[in-house]
Amino acid sequence: MSTVDSVSTDILIIGGGPSGLATAIHVADLLKQKGLTRRVLLIEKGSAIGNHIISGAVIKADVFKELLPDVDPSEIPLDSKVSKDSTLLLSKNGSIKLPFHPPYMSNTGNYTASLGEVCRFLAKKAEEKGVEIYPGFSVSELLYENDKLIGAKTIDTGVDHHGNPEANFQPGTRIEAKLIIFAEGVRGSLAKKLIRKFDLQKERNPQVYSLGCKELWSVPEGNIQAGEIYHTMGYPLNLHEFGGGFVYGLSGNRVAVGLVVGLDYPDPTFDTHDAFQVWKTTPFVSKILKGGRLLEYGAKTLPEGGLYSLPKLYADHALIVGDSAGFLAMPALKGVHLAIKSGMLAAETALFAFEKNDFSEDTLKQYETLVNTSWIYKELYPVRNFRQGFAQGMIAGAFHFGGQLITGGAGFFGKLEAHKDSEATRKLSEFQGKKFKERFRDRLDFDKMLTFDKATDVYYTGVNHDEQQVPHLHINNPATYDAINIKEYGAPCQFYCSAEVYELHTDKSGHQELRIHAENCLHCKTCDIKEPGDGITWNVPNGGNGPEYKYM
Repeated sequence: MSTVDSVSTDILIIGGGPSGLATAIHVADLLKQKGLTRRVLLIEKGSAIGNHIISGAVIKADVFKELLPDVDPSEIPLDSKVSKDSTLLLSKNGSIKLPFHPPYMSNTGNYTASLGEVCRFLAKKAEEKGVEIYPGFSVSELLYENDKLIGAKTIDTGVDHHGNPEANFQPGTRIEAKLIIFAEGVRGSLAKKLIRKFDLQKERNPQVYSLGCKELWSVPEGNIQAGEIYHTMGYPLNLHEFGGGFVYGLSGNRVAVGLVVGLDYPDPTFDTHDAFQVWKTTPFVSKILKGGRLLEYGAKTLPEGGLYSLPKLYADHALIVGDSAGFLAMPALKGVHLAIKSGMLAAETALFAFEKNDFSEDTLKQYETLVNTSWIYKELYPVRNFRQGFAQGMIAGAFHFGGQLITGGAGFFGKLEAHKDSEATRKLSEFQGKKFKERFRDRLDFDKMLTFDKATDVYYTGVNHDEQQVPHLHINNPATYDAINIKEYGAPCQFYCSAEVYELHTDKSGHQELRIHAENCLHCKTCDIKEPGDGITWNVPNGGNGPEYKYM
């Protein structure tokens, strides 16, 4: 039996996205300025930095001047400066360009980009500053001593589906740290455990989410210009579904297209991937994609609850940054700059803690103070009620948003409450209205030229998972799941999953069972968020497993 390896570090950063890398870069700079030597170690579950990163993305680039003041801005791999920015209202057969930008949605001065490319660049800068970066390692367990967080442990490998050791068994490595930064992205599995253990969501709204599906296309010259961007509202979503589409022109005759849908919809059969395919058939979108070819596909969730859904951002020896905390501004749908800034403020807090040699809550609460006195707070505060206002549909949401614009974000009713997205899903017998496939029965026959079934799209993600490991998708209570989630809700996971991970199989006798194709999983965490009764838990798979995004 192999022995457990153990390493120690001063700072452990879990996650190699923009918030984790910004933390690493800024803390390295601050330590150097103070003449302090500390070990900074960053662990990333993807096989390489950027491989699990997906975003629209249109980025507010000024934040890079704060993070990298000595770097020539031309070095940063942003794609194109926004040159044209329009919002359209779509119908099945047409579109209307709005004569104005909806509030907070102007993109003047912003840049289109591949966030994966940006993260690869940031990783190089971090390593140049002495940060140790280890991709391909999944961190699956938090370590405690006397109920105080002391570190984390990477996943055991070389086990079968039941967790039994095989000949190549290798126990995970214990990593002990004075300070742990949780930068895992949306619905981080360890951040979720930390928040629950220390009740960090107490007296805060629960987080609410959207799911976005995105494709990257190569299109004929002239179909769209680099820097030309569009956001769409309306079709194919109805008044009970929150969301919209995006079209971002990139260099090299490429275009990023996607549909983002709030996960608080009631229809248990709603399918965001398929709605995205329907969206592409509209005259406006299909004209841009005409003659083109699909390059990549991906899916991710977005935390949209805003200021009122941020958890307590610290615990003893722990800080939460970026999407793991929920730093995203609505309705602008911008989070990259907030993630980077939150990482920088976490780095400043880390320096403060090292100077005091104290990593308790009393010291680390400085992080929340810094957030609340920064431009992060100034950006989130005026829209603090935005997403909650749409919980009862688009008409009610428009009313609430109008009131918020008049009152500086307060609205007519003060702080609005939010509910978990899983609670919004209706049982089949309770749902009123046409189910998804009834609404789009004439548009769900995908031609594999403009529109694609899930299996075909998944091929364009490069996704791969080791066959021998404990399945990372877990049905929490199989008996309850069969009786309630399948019988009463119709197994909504078979629809909301955008990678065909979940299959409801019916045998000749009529017995139904859920089959899980974990090898398709894109790590979007929708199942962990949307499944009624918290019926499914998403865990990290082996390190290096998952999608292999190139320019997403």
